[in-house]
Amino acid sequence: MTKSNKRLWILDVLMLPAGIIAFFPFYLIIINTFKTMQDAAKKPLSLPSKWIFTNYVQVFEETSILRSFGNSLTITIFAVLLIVLIGAMGAYPVVFNMGRFSRFATIYLLAGFMIPFQATLIPLFQLMSDLHLIDKLYGLIILYMSGSVFVFFLMSGYMKTIPRELSEAAVIDGCSVWGIFWRIILPLLKPITITSVIFQTMWIWNDFLAPMLFLNSSSKSTLVLEIYKAKGEFTVNWPMFMTLTVITLVPIFLFFIFMQKHIVKGIAAGAVKG
Repeated sequence: MTKSNKRLWILDVLMLPAGIIAFFPFYLIIINTFKTMQDAAKKPLSLPSKWIFTNYVQVFEETSILRSFGNSLTITIFAVLLIVLIGAMGAYPVVFNMGRFSRFATIYLLAGFMIPFQATLIPLFQLMSDLHLIDKLYGLIILYMSGSVFVFFLMSGYMKTIPRELSEAAVIDGCSVWGIFWRIILPLLKPITITSVIFQTMWIWNDFLAPMLFLNSSSKSTLVLEIYKAKGEFTVNWPMFMTLTVITLVPIFLFFIFMQKHIVKGIAAGAVKG
């Protein structure tokens, strides 16, 4: 056995316990969705004494999970598209037309990015109320557009690796500013764009605080709010609670599994070019 193979074997042995520890919460959640309330309370860690699927049927019959799924999907899709587009459009003039205003804009956005979201909740709620955006799905989408600042910095770092000669050659050929952005710059941003989409999708889909504060109607609830509503005032139906959790996690889990290779490609491409 060579030294490199021996190191890989040792690494695999060390990672196995870590993998088991990381998987344990998922095991605990999934296994209890097939138990009764009594069985889950008595033996939460063991396999079900009798496998039942009524919890999943009950969730679809007694909750508005399909409507909540549609709300979450609508908010996530439109918010992510706007976030990525605005972030890329904001980074383009800053990177390719560096000047005093561009440097000021970068510093201004960086200062705003450093302020925690929780610190702005009161004035933000007042502003949303004045604009009649409370309890509106499009209001929450507009709120999530603040994520464009994060995408702006990702795009800026990646755009700096693009040779300026490409845009200069396009200008000589008579291409407009918009034409350069849509036809040349944006296609070259595919790796970092996909990475941004993944990060923003996972953030918005799993977010609890913003929907909890700015969506009041049950018809506007997201999947995460449906999980919260499953918790009673004095008791919790844990099998139902965990079933809702599994249904909420499955879409984003599958999304991450299929898209994780693009995260590695985007980060690696930026590292190599940088």
